[in-house]
Amino acid sequence: MTSSGSTTTATADARIPASHPFAAHLRHATALEAAEPHRLWSPQDGALPSLYLSHGGGPMPFESSEWLTPLHDWARSLPKPKAILIVSAHWESAPLSLSAARPDELVYDFGGFDALYHTFRYDTPDAGELARQVTGLMPGTERVHQHARRGLDHGAWVPLKIMYPNADIPVLQLSLPTEDPDRLLAIGARLRPLREQGVLVIGSGHMTHGLPFITQEMVRENKAPGWSADFDAWAADALARGDVSELARFRSAAPGMPYAHPTVEHFTPLFVTLGAATDPTGPVLTTLDGYGLGLSRRSFQAA
Repeated sequence: MTSSGSTTTATADARIPASHPFAAHLRHATALEAAEPHRLWSPQDGALPSLYLSHGGGPMPFESSEWLTPLHDWARSLPKPKAILIVSAHWESAPLSLSAARPDELVYDFGGFDALYHTFRYDTPDAGELARQVTGLMPGTERVHQHARRGLDHGAWVPLKIMYPNADIPVLQLSLPTEDPDRLLAIGARLRPLREQGVLVIGSGHMTHGLPFITQEMVRENKAPGWSADFDAWAADALARGDVSELARFRSAAPGMPYAHPTVEHFTPLFVTLGAATDPTGPVLTTLDGYGLGLSRRSFQAA
């Protein structure tokens, strides 16, 4: 059954010009779903992995097959989740907060792009049950505030609209309440039981995010600066070794700092992802790498 929310989303998507790369993506996703419906998660599948994804700059991923295809393929490689809980770099808020269970609007927290993107919708089903589950998992010392109206920001809805364009999965956003890796690992650990119930837990940021230091020459030549490549290689090595302590020391231990992350909110969602994993020190599967605008797009899933 198609929900009224997904109908609203489909109506808005119908206004996208047919020549737009995202319109082609929607046609492909629709045909694929018709030929091979995405199988819904069942308890026999076991726990879903937790994900860390680099979400790109604003709505730019809608314009590039280098984002569209791998993100959608990633979603299709997993059973379709019953619900999604996502932590985005673009909502830093304490105390720990939840978005509205079914907001009226998205957060269009970007500028300088085609006005078309401010007409995009992502009207997902009510996530009230997931909100109750998340609140129940937090200790009494971690007060959780639920906003009555706040919608998903672009760090959440942009990648999810690519991955799950039908907007038929309940989605809830959790705020990033701290920069402390240990506390974020602990929050992730509290969320771990959700994965066993078919909930996909996602940390959304960017493996490197030194936008102030990207030059026009780097963009023209599609060249990754040394600080971005060095940080990415360091992170990839630490992840491969399961060295969470090394990752937590990124401010002082990682090459390329502070250029790779002049502010740290695009890296720290990674600790929620690792905390939610069954074994935070276990191997991860890289699902997306390479560079866009000189920034590392490294994304992974943890079992």
